[in-house]
Amino acid sequence: MTQPIKPRMVEGDPRELTLLDVNARFMRHEQFQRLVENIRQDGALTSTPLVWNDAENSRRIVLSGNHRTKAAIEARVERIWWMEITEPLPRQRQIALQLSHNAITGEDDPATLKALYEELEDVSMRLYSGLDDKTLELLEEVTVPSLAEANLDFATVQIVFLPDEKETAEKALESARKAASPDARWLARIDQYERVLDALDTTKGAHNIGNVAAAFAIILTIVERHLGELAEGWYDPDEQAPRRKGTAPIETLLGTRTMPADAAAVVQRAIDRMEKEAEIGAGQRWRALELWAANYLAGAA
Repeated sequence: MTQPIKPRMVEGDPRELTLLDVNARFMRHEQFQRLVENIRQDGALTSTPLVWNDAENSRRIVLSGNHRTKAAIEARVERIWWMEITEPLPRQRQIALQLSHNAITGEDDPATLKALYEELEDVSMRLYSGLDDKTLELLEEVTVPSLAEANLDFATVQIVFLPDEKETAEKALESARKAASPDARWLARIDQYERVLDALDTTKGAHNIGNVAAAFAIILTIVERHLGELAEGWYDPDEQAPRRKGTAPIETLLGTRTMPADAAAVVQRAIDRMEKEAEIGAGQRWRALELWAANYLAGAA
């Protein structure tokens, strides 16, 4: 049987605490930023971390509440309160305490949780709660007639890309946008918001991952593999004619953004010669594809 512990309340600088190197509890980036913003608004932690005073090594280790402590530091809170254990704790007991705080939690009654959430009329307070309409299945209640009412329910999605992912993501999204519509509007139906979340959940489940950014990267890879299908936005295969005027992304025509370098060199030399001999106009190198295709079709006929 383990010895009882007697934690005491201590106030101090969160920067002096030692965070866990290995923490089983993870938090998505958007959740962590929401936590930082909540703490910044409150000016203090409203739930208390559990800390072990490792006097032998002159450090205070956060056993539970690592994200809260880190968020308090990012929010520039100078002093926080925590529960501190001063009794010696073997490594096994430290791990057991950490896991128990993460795993043993109460359960919310869905009906009560939903009723309390609906009492929050201020959008900022709904954000503060950390819940969302999808979790509470409130989006099913949105109907088309309600869109004209003053109390409009809506969902805002913010996608943040890390520097090494940004260029790839922008190219894939831009290609999809151009192939599907000739304008630059970014409005979407509320059911499309649900489909995005469902697609992310399915991708995470298929690849057994929890990171939203990783799941989104996989979705972008799938889009890359099916660029040719986006041609449906501008080409009618039955009529063998364009559905609309304007331009079409070449990627959707070829089904790829790249080709082998030796093959590309052959194409490059041919287009350079056609441009030099004025067979195609300057800045209209794409016309080379049109001429080659027209000659091929004429020969086939």
